Amino acid sequence: MDHSFLSALILLLLVLDPLGSLPIFIPIMRGVPKERRVKVALREVSIAFLVLIAFMFLGDGFLRVMHLSERSLEVAGGVILLIIAMRMIFGSSGDSAYGLEPGREPLIFPLAVPLLAGPSAMATVLLLASRQPDRILEWIGALTAAMLISGLTLILADRIRKLLGDSVVSAIEKLMGLVLTAIAVEMVLAGLKRYFIGGL
Repeated sequence: MDHSFLSALILLLLVLDPLGSLPIFIPIMRGVPKERRVKVALREVSIAFLVLIAFMFLGDGFLRVMHLSERSLEVAGGVILLIIAMRMIFGSSGDSAYGLEPGREPLIFPLAVPLLAGPSAMATVLLLASRQPDRILEWIGALTAAMLISGLTLILADRIRKLLGDSVVSAIEKLMGLVLTAIAVEMVLAGLKRYFIGGL
């Protein structure tokens, strides 16, 4: 299937899912000083953007050098998301549900990778670049626009939290944990199915 700039932008927004990231982003950012939150959000979005740009150009070669397939990338990403989803649902005592020490700023993990630049986003930009390499500038533009929208959504996360309240945000977080569990299982099953049916 050939994509246009608009269809690629919509596809990337669905994969990045900035609104769905809010229940994860908000609790992670609680321990970050308010004056630092915008800078941290912009930094993480920028890192995710660079990772996806790099994967757009170098991803296929990297997978070949490491003898990896897109199926293995999908299964590994599903396992990571499943662990995060279980911690979202059941919580954890004394430490962050995302492996961060209290009061410590997130750096790369888990916001930039795998929340934004996750396996599904990597696979998407890789497929766009490999199927229509002559339109690479359009895919870069679509990715840039999608990341800008994602960054703006995350910057406004605190205002959304104030509007909804902590209890609603907590409920949304657990609900998104359930959804994320289903997505993670689906990713693992799809990767395994393509591996055993389609081969390497």
